[in-house]
Amino acid sequence: MLTLKIISPEKILFKGEVEMVKVPGVMGEFEILNNHAPIISALQKGTVEYGTGSDRTQIEVIGGFVEVLKNEVSLCIEQIAE
Repeated sequence: MLTLKIISPEKILFKGEVEMVKVPGVMGEFEILNNHAPIISALQKGTVEYGTGSDRTQIEVIGGFVEVLKNEVSLCIEQIAE
């Protein structure tokens, strides 16, 4: 399992355990699974998807950053206004 924390300038949007996170990296979309190599990447406009099994949540983002280190994923995002 991964520990995921998603924060925006306004608040913490999510903090919990997930099996996967898919992000819109500036070099293309990529998926983060358990034991992913350490990485820091900028995000572009697109969809962040996360969850376990078939229970998935999607967030539309304008941009941001993702950091992965030892099964901890931190997303700092600018969310598209709803």
